[in-house]
Amino acid sequence: MADLKYRPVPHDHEAFLAKARTRKGFSAEFESLELEYQVTRQMLKARSRAGLTQDVVAERMGTTKSAISRLESAGKHAPSLATLKRYASAVGCDLQVKLVPQKSA
Repeated sequence: MADLKYRPVPHDHEAFLAKARTRKGFSAEFESLELEYQVTRQMLKARSRAGLTQDVVAERMGTTKSAISRLESAGKHAPSLATLKRYASAVGCDLQVKLVPQKSA
Protein backbone atom coordinates (compact mmCIF):
# COMPACT_ATOMS: atom_id res chain seq x y z
CA MET A 1 0.00 0.00 0.00
CA ALA A 2 1.32 3.45 -0.88
CA ASP A 3 2.05 5.79 2.02
CA LEU A 4 -1.00 8.02 2.25
CA LYS A 5 -0.49 11.59 3.40
CA TYR A 6 -2.35 12.77 6.49
CA ARG A 7 -4.24 16.06 6.25
CA PRO A 8 -5.53 17.19 9.66
CA VAL A 9 -9.07 18.53 9.97
CA PRO A 10 -9.14 22.09 11.37
CA HIS A 11 -10.10 22.07 15.05
CA ASP A 12 -9.96 24.85 17.67
CA HIS A 13 -9.01 22.73 20.66
CA GLU A 14 -8.74 25.67 23.06
CA ALA A 15 -12.31 26.77 22.26
CA PHE A 16 -13.48 23.17 22.68
CA LEU A 17 -11.79 22.95 26.10
CA ALA A 18 -13.14 26.33 27.21
CA LYS A 19 -16.68 25.17 26.47
CA ALA A 20 -16.12 21.75 28.06
CA ARG A 21 -14.73 23.29 31.26
CA THR A 22 -18.13 24.87 31.91
CA ARG A 23 -19.55 21.37 32.53
CA LYS A 24 -19.63 20.19 36.15
CA GLY A 25 -16.76 17.85 36.99
CA PHE A 26 -14.99 18.22 33.64
CA SER A 27 -11.94 20.11 34.91
CA ALA A 28 -11.17 17.63 37.70
CA GLU A 29 -11.51 14.64 35.39
CA PHE A 30 -9.48 16.31 32.65
CA GLU A 31 -6.67 17.12 35.08
CA SER A 32 -6.62 13.53 36.36
CA LEU A 33 -5.89 12.37 32.78
CA GLU A 34 -3.25 15.01 32.00
CA LEU A 35 -0.40 12.52 31.47
CA GLU A 36 -2.52 10.44 29.07
CA TYR A 37 -3.50 13.58 27.15
CA GLN A 38 0.14 14.69 26.93
CA VAL A 39 1.18 11.32 25.47
CA THR A 40 -1.75 11.37 23.05
CA ARG A 41 -0.88 14.91 21.87
CA GLN A 42 2.71 13.85 21.27
CA MET A 43 1.59 10.80 19.31
CA LEU A 44 -0.76 12.83 17.12
CA LYS A 45 1.90 15.50 16.49
CA ALA A 46 4.46 12.84 15.55
CA ARG A 47 2.05 11.16 13.13
CA SER A 48 1.12 14.53 11.64
CA ARG A 49 4.80 15.52 11.22
CA ALA A 50 5.40 12.21 9.46
CA GLY A 51 2.41 12.91 7.19
CA LEU A 52 0.89 9.50 7.89
CA THR A 53 -2.67 8.24 8.21
CA GLN A 54 -3.79 5.80 10.88
CA ASP A 55 -4.03 3.18 8.12
CA VAL A 56 -0.35 3.54 7.24
CA VAL A 57 0.77 3.49 10.88
CA ALA A 58 -1.34 0.38 11.43
CA GLU A 59 0.23 -1.31 8.42
CA ARG A 60 3.73 -0.46 9.64
CA MET A 61 2.90 -1.83 13.11
CA GLY A 62 1.17 -4.93 11.78
CA THR A 63 -2.17 -4.06 13.35
CA THR A 64 -5.50 -2.47 12.40
CA LYS A 65 -6.62 1.13 11.97
CA SER A 66 -9.10 0.66 14.83
CA ALA A 67 -6.24 -0.39 17.12
CA ILE A 68 -4.36 2.81 16.22
CA SER A 69 -7.51 4.84 16.84
CA ARG A 70 -7.82 3.30 20.33
CA LEU A 71 -4.12 3.89 20.95
CA GLU A 72 -4.51 7.58 20.07
CA SER A 73 -7.54 8.01 22.38
CA ALA A 74 -6.51 9.36 25.78
CA GLY A 75 -8.06 7.72 28.80
CA LYS A 76 -9.53 4.79 26.90
CA HIS A 77 -6.46 2.59 26.57
CA ALA A 78 -3.22 2.16 28.51
CA PRO A 79 -0.63 1.01 25.97
CA SER A 80 2.45 -0.94 27.00
CA LEU A 81 5.93 0.45 26.51
CA ALA A 82 6.47 -2.13 23.78
CA THR A 83 3.43 -0.82 21.90
CA LEU A 84 4.55 2.80 22.32
CA LYS A 85 8.01 1.85 20.99
CA ARG A 86 6.43 0.22 17.93
CA TYR A 87 4.22 3.27 17.36
CA ALA A 88 7.19 5.62 17.71
CA SER A 89 9.17 3.58 15.20
CA ALA A 90 6.22 3.53 12.77
CA VAL A 91 6.08 7.34 12.77
CA GLY A 92 9.86 7.76 12.54
CA CYS A 93 10.58 8.57 16.17
CA ASP A 94 12.41 7.16 19.18
CA LEU A 95 10.56 6.72 22.46
CA GLN A 96 11.99 8.34 25.58
CA VAL A 97 10.60 7.87 29.09
CA LYS A 98 11.88 9.68 32.16
CA LEU A 99 10.96 9.93 35.81
CA VAL A 100 10.87 13.46 37.18
CA PRO A 101 10.96 14.21 40.93
CA GLN A 102 7.65 15.52 42.24
CA LYS A 103 7.42 19.16 43.17
CA SER A 104 7.47 19.77 46.91
CA ALA A 105 4.23 21.06 48.35
